[in-house]
Amino acid sequence: MAAALPLRAVTAAERNTYEQDGIVCLRGIFPPEWIAFLSAAVDQAMAAPGPHAEEYEREDGTGRFFGDLEMAGRLPSFRRFVLESPAAEIAGRVMDATRINFFYDQLLVKEPGTSARTPWHQDQPYWAVSGRQVCSLWLPLDPVPESVSVEYVCGSHRWPEYNPAHFADGSGYADTGLPPLPDIEAEREKHSIVAFELQPGDVLAFQAMIVHGAPGNSGRHRRRAVSTRWTGDDARYCVRRGEVAIPTSNPGLRHGDRMDCERFPLVWTA
Repeated sequence: MAAALPLRAVTAAERNTYEQDGIVCLRGIFPPEWIAFLSAAVDQAMAAPGPHAEEYEREDGTGRFFGDLEMAGRLPSFRRFVLESPAAEIAGRVMDATRINFFYDQLLVKEPGTSARTPWHQDQPYWAVSGRQVCSLWLPLDPVPESVSVEYVCGSHRWPEYNPAHFADGSGYADTGLPPLPDIEAEREKHSIVAFELQPGDVLAFQAMIVHGAPGNSGRHRRRAVSTRWTGDDARYCVRRGEVAIPTSNPGLRHGDRMDCERFPLVWTA
């Protein structure tokens, strides 16, 4: 079955913003029927969490910050979303790629009153993948006020790699050889930091090296978001030194291989 189309095209200006800032907000691009489909899939996923699901809120905190990974590998609804929704084409257009492989999906839910923030981090150092054509599509399923939305350090996708940290306790990944990330929160005034008010149907597309984080959820709505990760022409499987988060098991690829395998299917071509 052919994948569904976005509601509109990704513009040249949006591609330029993505290249320059590492982040672009694509307004009104995702069809409402796919938002409804994914909302039902999220209910299913939260009712039966996978083996990598985590609760990130501290015991002395408030609310709930729930996360899960690789739903498409175990739930047919998420697999269908990956293969049939417009997500792969949007990733390809924003990266100006000729081919797009699915990498993995992640569910992040912050209930109202949740104090836990998402720490500042880069995504790609967590992952066994190299290349510049690596991006995430952050798709909100609820209205997101700017005050509780993800924040991005514009231009930081050109920074070197820094050591990942565990969301649950902030501890650094072991034996990576990477330096710790600078304390962004302590020097916010030194950076160009952006955040976006979002409605369902909007998508945040961001390069995998950009530094980003998010506050807790002080808003009235749940903040449910599914982030799908995509790789393009120059992406290759990368056997990293030390601790690696994704993929959670060996996909059968060797260092330097193109990201073509059952686990990382080719979903879209230009």
